[in-house]
Amino acid sequence: MSHVANVALEVKDLDCLGKAATRLGMWMKQQPTYKWWGHSVGDYPLPAGFTKDDLGKCEYAIGVPGNDKAYEVGVVKRRDGKPGYLLQWDFYAGGYGLQEKVGVDCNLLKQAYGTEVAAKELRKKGFRVQEQQRQDGSIRLLATK
Repeated sequence: MSHVANVALEVKDLDCLGKAATRLGMWMKQQPTYKWWGHSVGDYPLPAGFTKDDLGKCEYAIGVPGNDKAYEVGVVKRRDGKPGYLLQWDFYAGGYGLQEKVGVDCNLLKQAYGTEVAAKELRKKGFRVQEQQRQDGSIRLLATK
């Protein structure tokens, strides 16, 4: 079964995305395909702007080290003419270990990416940045001049 969905995240900084993957104990590398079920069986809507033939194709992939069965997150160029990338993943059966790393709806990956982008922008503006991991799992950034 295929359940490929877009992650509700616009990626504009691949460097920060790579750091976010590393933060979660994953890898990101340039490759033309990402691992998923392998074909659409029509049981789940296709991501907007994509055809069945587009599924599984990407510019980069994010994967789980040491788990050859885990699916991967595909980093694909946007199809709406805007700059940047979208993330796609097949969440069927938890992506066979992928969801444990990226979280439900890729929430952990989204949080890690947002943290990396925010910290990078703060550093550009001359701030020193410290992170605090909160008990609820969220991350707090402390910025000082």
